[in-house]
Amino acid sequence: MTTSSNGSECVFEAVALKKEYDEGQVQALRGVDFRIHAGEFVAIVGQSGSGKSTMLQMLGALDHPSSGELRYRGKSLTDRKELSSYRAHDIGFIFQSFHLLPTFTAIENVQIPMLESSRGPAERKQRAKELLSLVGLEKRLHHFPSKLSGGERQRVAIARSLANEASVLLADEPTGNLDSENAALIMDLIVRLQRERNFTLILVTHDMGIAQKAGRVISMKDGHIVADTLNSVPPPN
Repeated sequence: MTTSSNGSECVFEAVALKKEYDEGQVQALRGVDFRIHAGEFVAIVGQSGSGKSTMLQMLGALDHPSSGELRYRGKSLTDRKELSSYRAHDIGFIFQSFHLLPTFTAIENVQIPMLESSRGPAERKQRAKELLSLVGLEKRLHHFPSKLSGGERQRVAIARSLANEASVLLADEPTGNLDSENAALIMDLIVRLQRERNFTLILVTHDMGIAQKAGRVISMKDGHIVADTLNSVPPPN
């Protein structure tokens, strides 16, 4: 097990990680190396085509590297066979476009990840209710996504990402489809939850204002990591 200088466990380690498409014509990742430790809030920034979303997909096992190795808690994720279990129990996802099922209510959407858990129906429903209350939607439990605002839909998505108590949360442009007011509210919520629950948060964004909320910023360009810097983040209120 690899630890950081403050003793936290290394959650992800990438060694010479590459991702190519179209038989090598497109090189999304060009041999990147990095480590991310437990409890970190890391922002990955870069212009469109820099490789930042590809990197997030690798971490979430939504895509596979062309070469190199990606380790999760010291074990090769590249060779792991039960990736669906990894995505269901170890990782929470927040996407730019919410990905809520339109024919399911808010409380039903939050329960979906728990269908692969050992929780019974009553326990799943109660946990979903608690999570929606946590994100301020206790009065919107039975609303369908079409009846929710963009900010409310993203709050449902955040509650869903926490359903199985994942230790890692991956967020891909989580405020990209929101107006500035809702974007600020959603980011404040994500930051507060990360500080309270101390999960590892890896967030892809092109917005440097959002990136400055992270403790660490990885900057990408043309499939390379060009900078990896620590931020001075103010303490929570």
